Amino acid sequence: SLFSALRSLFLHISTHPSDKGTVAPSAFIEQLRRVNELFRSTMHQDAHEFFNYLLNKIVEEIEEDRKVSQHGSGSADDYSTLVHKLFEGTLTSETRCLTCETVSSRDESFIDLSIDIEQNSSVTACLRQFSASEMLCQRNKFFCDACCDLQEAEKRMKIKKLPNVLALHLKRFKYQEDSNKYIKLSYRVAFPLQLRLFNTVDDAEDADRLYNLFAIVVHLGNGPHHGHYISIIKTLGTWFVFDDDNVYPIPEKDIPKYYGDSNAGSAYVLYYEA
Repeated sequence: SLFSALRSLFLHISTHPSDKGTVAPSAFIEQLRRVNELFRSTMHQDAHEFFNYLLNKIVEEIEEDRKVSQHGSGSADDYSTLVHKLFEGTLTSETRCLTCETVSSRDESFIDLSIDIEQNSSVTACLRQFSASEMLCQRNKFFCDACCDLQEAEKRMKIKKLPNVLALHLKRFKYQEDSNKYIKLSYRVAFPLQLRLFNTVDDAEDADRLYNLFAIVVHLGNGPHHGHYISIIKTLGTWFVFDDDNVYPIPEKDIPKYYGDSNAGSAYVLYYEA
């Protein structure tokens, strides 16, 4: 399975600490191409879509394995929630009727948050916009169960349960209607090394927890259908750039180069851990 191939790769790395150089993930790539034909060509693929595909596939494979084994040992159960334990949070959509003030809410789980971006903005500002109030009026009126009628309402998204690892996807690829194609938004979006989420529900557990940035996926290139991805990861207190088989340290003061709007590339997915 894809999960066992990924596990074998990391097992090899962790059990050979004295090895120098890099490890080619050949078996993992081979398995990935076998299970998904999208990866059989040399066509450019989206790193965020791959992240979601990989996590969903891991959960699917573990659950399949659990059904087949049926031994009830509990180990498969533990693994099946590994992805959820790390990345899953809960969003709640709150809608307040402007006639009777009744608030109704609906919960949905998330593995990552995709946020719209603007030029010369920040992740904090983008998160504020993500949770900004939206008016439901005219054709978009809300059916209020208390009023039993369509009413004007105010809607907003809040975080009810914070994930242990917060994955923030900056929506840099946008469909442009007038040109009928996707374009890349190389906007400068500043992101902090430490982050507190303010857009949480009032009774969220550990709502003021501090998140620390530990990984960045960067896209280099001008368009969505070509370019190159690199990863920047903090390990043992030092930031390292992973550019295929070229791995080298960079000082923390260089991280702002990846805010976007420069030749260094644009941060595309940010990973924070609590």
